[in-house]
Amino acid sequence: MHGNTIVEGLAFPEGARWREGALYFSDMHSHQVLRWSAGRLEVLAHIPQKPSGLGFLDEDTLLVASQHDRRVFRIDLRDPGAEPVLHADLTQAASWHLNDLLTDQEGRAYVGNFGSGAPPGEDITPASLALVDVDGSVRAVADDLLFPNGMALRRGGTELVVAETRSSPGRLSVFDVAADGSLSGRRTLVEFESEWPDGLAVDSEDGIWVASPFSDEVIRVDVDGHVTDRLAVANPYAVALGGQDGRDLFVCTAKTWVPEGAAVQRTGAIEVRRVDVPASELRAVARRSR
Repeated sequence: MHGNTIVEGLAFPEGARWREGALYFSDMHSHQVLRWSAGRLEVLAHIPQKPSGLGFLDEDTLLVASQHDRRVFRIDLRDPGAEPVLHADLTQAASWHLNDLLTDQEGRAYVGNFGSGAPPGEDITPASLALVDVDGSVRAVADDLLFPNGMALRRGGTELVVAETRSSPGRLSVFDVAADGSLSGRRTLVEFESEWPDGLAVDSEDGIWVASPFSDEVIRVDVDGHVTDRLAVANPYAVALGGQDGRDLFVCTAKTWVPEGAAVQRTGAIEVRRVDVPASELRAVARRSR
């Protein structure tokens, strides 16, 4: 492996999340959810309809967005390899395949979808952002998003940042978050020139790291929407902040996003870059499972 690569030989890694000494991520086109810790890679679950975004319902339960059947499943972290359990059905809320997923401190999950199957270069159908409550109930909390992708909570969980990958130009949008998880006050944090923003991660200064796959870099945007850093990384699609001191930026990369090529070529990898500002202390829930 290269010096800054901790995992390689993957199909297409996505949805990276750091928690308590371990990195969790989906290998979308190999249909696996994995956990990496101290150099050891472990398969947690098989998701036949392709896993994407991840989040934590509680300290013992991982949620995963299953793309093609538009469902969210629960994975019991106390029993790796056990069959995932249906948590929520989003077939009425999502107009196309599910995408990224982010949980808040209560274990509620924001879930995006593609909107439609239009390929890059064609106009895509605007999509709704769904909120899955801890009991599995589903409701739309935002509409007219152009390919809602990576998400991050900032300002103590009172604001949600969403990457709109297929807007023109690509942008990060911000919403105010109510106590019940509802969203309001939509506004633009930053519009990029030609970059397509993908996965997001937040640091302790409420700066947002953005994966920009088609400009081969990860970009940091500060709390006011100004670009402060650009790090060269080939083909980055998702990011997570963590590590022992919170200053490891884990980057999911792959030379192709096309499913057929990715599954065969297996160029996917997890790379690490060191950054100055550590991860946000806003954590997913630490409650015991129900």
